[in-house]
This record gives sequence, C-alpha cells and structure tokens, in this order.
Amino acid sequence: MFPSVALLTLSCLAVAYGQQVGTLTAESHPKITVQKCSASKSCSTEQHSVVLDSNWRWLHSTSGSNNCYTGNTWDTSLCPDPTTCAKNCALDGADYSGTYGITTSGNALTLKFVTHGPYSTNIGSRVYLMDTSDSKYQIFNLKNQEFTFDVDMSQLPCGLNGALYFVEMDADGGTSRFSGNKAGAKYGTGYCDTQCPHDIKFINGEANILGWTPSPNDTNAGSGQYGTCCNEMDIWEANSQGAAVTPHVCSVQGQTRCSGNDCGDGDNRYGGICDKDGCDFNSWRMGDQTFLGTGKTVDTSKKFTVVTQFLTSNNSTSGTLSEIRRLYVQNGKVIANSKTNISGMSNYDSITDAFCNAQKTAFGDNNSFERLGGLNVMGQSFDKGMVLVMSIWDDHAARMLWLDSDYPLDKDASQPGVSRGPCPTSSGNPPDVESQSPGATVIYSNIKYGPIGSTY
Repeated sequence: MFPSVALLTLSCLAVAYGQQVGTLTAESHPKITVQKCSASKSCSTEQHSVVLDSNWRWLHSTSGSNNCYTGNTWDTSLCPDPTTCAKNCALDGADYSGTYGITTSGNALTLKFVTHGPYSTNIGSRVYLMDTSDSKYQIFNLKNQEFTFDVDMSQLPCGLNGALYFVEMDADGGTSRFSGNKAGAKYGTGYCDTQCPHDIKFINGEANILGWTPSPNDTNAGSGQYGTCCNEMDIWEANSQGAAVTPHVCSVQGQTRCSGNDCGDGDNRYGGICDKDGCDFNSWRMGDQTFLGTGKTVDTSKKFTVVTQFLTSNNSTSGTLSEIRRLYVQNGKVIANSKTNISGMSNYDSITDAFCNAQKTAFGDNNSFERLGGLNVMGQSFDKGMVLVMSIWDDHAARMLWLDSDYPLDKDASQPGVSRGPCPTSSGNPPDVESQSPGATVIYSNIKYGPIGSTY
C-alpha cells in the first residue's frame, strides 16, 4: 500500500483495542470455502473462516465493560503504561454482520464500507483467512504457485480500495513470541505491513500508547511511537476505476516493531527498513488507459477472475522468485495483462526486477525496492509463509489518489508515472466518500491456489 499513513483510515466509530480476551460477546468466525488445486486442475474444497482485525474490536476493562480506548484517546487509569494496559484490557468478540458489515456465503466474502450498527457506525474493515483449525492464520507459500479469486468491485467508486494481499504475520498472531498477547489469531492480532503503521493499538503484546497522538483529520485514529513492519505482497488494490499489483519488501523477516528512523516516517520515507513505494503494475499508470475500468477490456462493472502467478528461476518451489505474472478471466475469456507503453521502457507485461528498475528510472522514482532486495526477498518471504488479508478502506492521508488519479499533486500530470487513473484530483475525500457511498461493497469469492496453470 502506497501512502505512509494510509492505514490510519481503517477505523470504527465506537471501537477500542487490546490483547486479553473478553467474555461479553462470543467470537464466531464467518465460514468460507477455499479450493486447493493440483497440477491436473483437480481442486479440493477446504473449510476455512475469516477473523476481524483486533484494531476494530471493542476493548474494555477485564473486570467490567469500561472502555480502555474511546474515539482516539486512551483511558490513562486503565492504561498508564504499555504493559499494564495489556493486562487491564480485553478484546471481545465481534458481531460481524450487524456491526461491521462482514458476511460470508459459501465461497464468497462481502465487505460493506459503512455499517450503521445498533451502537456505532463502522467505517471499513480488515479480515484474515484462518486455517482449517480456526485457531491460526492460514499460511501461504506461493513460489512456483498461482493464486486466483473472483472479485466484484462494481460498487467501489473513486477514493475506495478493495484490497486483497499477503503480509508476513505470525501464524498465531504473536502469542508464542510475546507473553503480553493472550488473544492471538483468534481475535485478529499481530498485523504488520511495509508502511510500518503506527495506528496499530497493540504491538508485540504491549499497548502502543507511548507518544500517542490523535489524528488531526480522523476522530477515531491516532499514532503511537512504534510501527509494525513486515514484507507485503499486494495482489489486488483496486476500485472500479483502477487497480495495481505491487510487491513491497523489507530488510527484516517477520513482524518487526520499529521506532525512530527505522520506521521510515515523513522525510525519512526511503531510510527505513521497508520499501513503502513497492514496484507497482497499474495498467493506466503504465500507459494503457483502455485496459481496466467500466466497459473496458477488463470490465469492472461485472465480476471477473484475477490470476496471479509467482514464477521461479528453475520452475520449482525451491527456486528464486523471478517474475510475477497477471492474467484475467471474464465471460469465459482469458485476458492477458496489458503491456507498458512508456517512453524509455520495453513492452513489459509482468513484474520482474528488470521491469521494476526500468519503471523507477522512467518515472524518476526512488528505487528502494531494488535496494532492499527486490523479488528475491519477496520470494524469501513466501518461503517463510504469508497470511491472506482482505479489506475495504478509504484514505485520510492521500485520498487514494496514488491508486486512481494524479499523484503526487505537486507534479505535472503529463509527466510519466504521475497519472494513475481517471478519477479527478478532487475525489477521495473520506467525509465525502463515506456520506455519498455508504453502501459501497467489495465481494471476493472462489479463492483457489495451486501449481501454475491449475486454478483457471
């Protein structure tokens, strides 16, 4: 994900956060089926579920129902310091449909943008795929494999992001590494990504209250001293007007708490331990404005299939990741990815280190992706194993312009790489998106994974 503080927008108007386990609401994960395929294109159905990220959950005192966090402020009596807060505060179960607008049916997951619940109004959500035991996150190792899903984002306008991606979280949510974390994967703990987000309320089993600063433009968000970093593979960041596939890498393995310069904040964006920009393939940004969108080659007004292949140097799971290839299927037709049409670049149609280097040169961008190891490091992350994340969110930091409009705004849109989609630069203001498109939804369905060529 591109903006340095974009994840501040993933919030709920009446939630709080923590690491102990509450008992006031039973936690029941919505069920979803996933298919594991073989080289013969034979697929078996697995029973899985999804879990809501802990950052959305009600957090209250372990001895009652007093909020530990309200709006964007901590209760200092319950949370005088990070470790005491973790002991005093408990995460509770979630009403997935009524409070958060999260529903499943068979192989489909629906995420609604704005949900008016009985006690609160919820904005956006983030869920993780659980393994078949329902107690840990499903771990994916995708080298020399492909990952496929159907998506309906016809109801996602400018300024929204229906994101499906992988991050290098701990399978248990961090309980084995951090004694202060008693809730674990069952309650959606342990998030990290390459933006090293500071809005996560608990990191490494401790409350992120040191230096906590409420957000100036989001009444439900803030940021603490620490960020939480890890490798990230953005399979799909998209709305009806644009889409990008983007690997991001870090110099560390696994979920890592950062502070100071290591987080890469502000003017030190390219001095941290993670590559925040990534190496994106966005068809519009790469020079083809006819490929993806309403009524275009990939018609976003209708459901379609997204296939992502992770090819290795020796065509085996032990090889070095060398290429990320994208295909689409719609109306029974396989659609090859668009090709780049940028001066100074060859006609690339997939992500390779050569593509990334050429893109960074053509656009005049900082090549932190190459500096931190490129596709080889992304492949090492898959060797370790990554967790599937699915979300819907708006962007208080950059209004999603980096995905679907011109960005950054201080550059001429005619310069290569600045125009990223057809949305006006005035679009994406969260209050406008939330009031004008509360019924926006994204539907992910028919998830499959297996050897190259097995899932479509």
